[in-house]
Amino acid sequence: MRRLIMWNLVTLDGFFEGPRKWDIDFHETVWGEELERFSLEQIRGADLLLFGRVTYQGMANYWPSATGEIADLMNSIPKMVFSRTLDRAEWSNTELVSANAVERVAQLKEQPGQDILVFGSANLASTLTEGRLIDEYRIGVAPLLLGGGNPLFKPSPHMTRLRLLEARTLTTGAVILYYELQTGP
Repeated sequence: MRRLIMWNLVTLDGFFEGPRKWDIDFHETVWGEELERFSLEQIRGADLLLFGRVTYQGMANYWPSATGEIADLMNSIPKMVFSRTLDRAEWSNTELVSANAVERVAQLKEQPGQDILVFGSANLASTLTEGRLIDEYRIGVAPLLLGGGNPLFKPSPHMTRLRLLEARTLTTGAVILYYELQTGP
């Protein structure tokens, strides 16, 4: 069974983007050799990326013209965008899905293959969290307070218990936290 892993970089006050869509300039405060190496490891261990519409559009606008090893991997790996408003997905190797995300991702997890990654996409991640489909949360915490923006975790009627697997400190001051879904008490 494939694992679904969510990766996001957030500020200490919990925002994954600023007040405007795709306002992620704070990423530059922690980007460096260690986070680049981590990004390469993650992508190499996966064979599918999942996105919600907004994150997909931001990524599709950036990566096709970017260069380097991460860009090569991002452009070549199969991708899936969940949207009810897009009528086509033009970024290479992208499938557009308008069906129920929980049902579709549950089917994907049953198929053989490597990890499935969801980047950004807070609304999609929230839906998949409610469906108890995310196996591992990898959260990079940038050591800054943004003061406002779009929170990564959306309000939920349910508490989701997680178990810490690892905490890795980077020389930039960022911390990468690895959590898995806790299934028992």
